[in-house]
Amino acid sequence: MGLRERKKERTRAELQRHALRLFRDQGYGATTADDIAAAAEVSRSTFFRYFPTKEDVVLFDDVDPVMDRVMRGLPPGTPLLEAVRTVVRDSFGSLDDEARALEEVRMELARSVPQIAAILRERNSFGVEQIAGMVGPAVGRPADDPEVVLFAGVVIGTRLAAVARLQAGAGRSYIDELDGLLARLAGGIPLADEPITRRPPGPAPARSPA
Repeated sequence: MGLRERKKERTRAELQRHALRLFRDQGYGATTADDIAAAAEVSRSTFFRYFPTKEDVVLFDDVDPVMDRVMRGLPPGTPLLEAVRTVVRDSFGSLDDEARALEEVRMELARSVPQIAAILRERNSFGVEQIAGMVGPAVGRPADDPEVVLFAGVVIGTRLAAVARLQAGAGRSYIDELDGLLARLAGGIPLADEPITRRPPGPAPARSPA
């Protein structure tokens, strides 16, 4: 990557940091693009050159490249699930305290702002393709290998479960909750072999006429 591209990445990341601080302190709906540009000391047109909409500020993920680098740096022989946990922990652990706190703000907005959540669903941004593209090469398989895609789907399902836990009031951060749930997968998919012992709830069977 050239100097110009690195400078653009730094500017984009800095704009996002100012935006997330404002979203945290005064609310997403109350913050305008002009507010963000003023906080970053850039023009309104500069803001829109980097982010076409306010939603795009939240959708921009500055951690994904870090995750790719961590995965490429793991030693051969690392079990895949352990590798994914390491990638999550080390990528977010590499952030300073404020950056990590702002990343939690970003993820909370992605869960709670309806228009952002809708875009994420439309783009499949919880990322089966992204995860498959990261783990496929790591295990010497194409990203569209059925087992690679299935593994990626399990990881994404775990991410969604972590979100559900937080929304239900679990008192941990998203990253800690995700790491704990991924650890549980080491013993296999929970309940996969559990026998059904009760009839699922539903309407009572119709009685035969007397």
